[in-house]
Amino acid sequence: MTKSFAGVQALRGVDLDVLPGEVHCVLGQNGAGKSTLIKTLAGVHRPDEGTIGWMGEPVEIATPEAALELGIATMYQELDVVDGLTIAENIFLGHELARGGFTKRSEAARQTKELLRRLGHANLSPHTEVGQLSAANKQIVSMARALSHDIKLMIMDEPSAVLDTEEVKNLFSVVRELTSEGIAVVYITHRLEEIRQIGDRITVLKDGASMASGLPAADTPTSELIRLMTGRAVENVFPPAVPVPEDSPLVLDVEGLALAGVFSDVTFTVRAGEIVGLAGLVGSGRSEIIETVYGARKATAGTVRVAGKRLRRGSVVAAVEAGVGLSPEERKSQGLVLDEPIFVNVTLSSVSRFARAGFLDERAERRVAGEQIEALELRPANPDRPTRTLSGGNQQKILLARWLVHGARVLLLDEPTRGVDVGARAEIYALIRRLSAAGNAVVIVSSEIEEVLGLADKVLVISDGRVLQTLPASQIDEHGVLDLVMKGTAA
Repeated sequence: MTKSFAGVQALRGVDLDVLPGEVHCVLGQNGAGKSTLIKTLAGVHRPDEGTIGWMGEPVEIATPEAALELGIATMYQELDVVDGLTIAENIFLGHELARGGFTKRSEAARQTKELLRRLGHANLSPHTEVGQLSAANKQIVSMARALSHDIKLMIMDEPSAVLDTEEVKNLFSVVRELTSEGIAVVYITHRLEEIRQIGDRITVLKDGASMASGLPAADTPTSELIRLMTGRAVENVFPPAVPVPEDSPLVLDVEGLALAGVFSDVTFTVRAGEIVGLAGLVGSGRSEIIETVYGARKATAGTVRVAGKRLRRGSVVAAVEAGVGLSPEERKSQGLVLDEPIFVNVTLSSVSRFARAGFLDERAERRVAGEQIEALELRPANPDRPTRTLSGGNQQKILLARWLVHGARVLLLDEPTRGVDVGARAEIYALIRRLSAAGNAVVIVSSEIEEVLGLADKVLVISDGRVLQTLPASQIDEHGVLDLVMKGTAA
């Protein structure tokens, strides 16, 4: 299969064959062609050349509706649910259950309950508005919508990106149930460890071409997969830790912080050059803690101090003025203006710096953004390029560049490598370590406990809105964190 966009070759003769009842993993860095491939199979794009065979017969998939009629359902990485509708309305959106022109709400609710039970989320009500759900539960709704069709092939694009360890286990049980019924699954992931747990065969893409197809998931070495994806070996993913000097000044001091009904009595400090990680499952309160530190949520108790200065509760302005920067979990919807060029996003929090007599000095903005683009090795190095066109890793770099331009000394990073491939992850990790070594105080939240332990100097283990334990990262491993979380107590 080949596909071009405005002269840019997105697919260069990609080959892929999928068998009934198998999980076929597709790996590749951002920009390798994975999204174009699945959108072509889903009827969003039409190939320039090549053929699609379905059940032994050549087919043309001209529209998403045509794909669904064949039995091909796609779950995209970017959540495609409608916040203003209920769970049931989202699941049957576009193929509503109706009779005589009237929607069969009770039947839709019944079938929704069954789908949610199948996905291990029988506790969710079909009548709940999706906008009230967490990112993980929105993903469940997206899965349920796909399963509401009579499918023979399920395409999953980074389905575990917003799920914690237990949610991933539940996802895998659903996938195994599907394959036991003969349904094929194309599973796209950046997490190499997942393919060992769930995959049967692997296809690796690089620069729009198939580097290998049909590799056995159980026997292909990780080093070989990385070499095929990146064209090079990535030996050490996490950079070596840099000891924090004992006399390093205290930058961030959080004491007794609470948000009613979400978390309570959170206390920790971060010194200049130190990385502190918050480890716990989705729903534990990790993201809400750093959002409250940032002032996006108004604390009901406790204090936040930056360099000794107490911040006003619930004030993002006060936090930013004090030098606190947040990279949110949903960077595309909450952190970036995707249709604006790179330089606008880089300077967004420092607009007043570039104001001249009521007008913005775009030349100065481009110059400063260009300096950050070069320093952070952002690719492509074009400050006028629309932010939407960049890979996840480069979009994350833009957020870091924004706070560096602003002069932030406290960086709050929520899921900094979500949707980022293995090669770009190594770059992000090295960049975070470099920023801390330069004297910044860094707080990291990640669903991947290995990531927290690999980067942080100190770890807070959090469960149900409580800090169970605070200790050096070198004194605990992933099993220890999960053991504390499952017990729900530090005792």
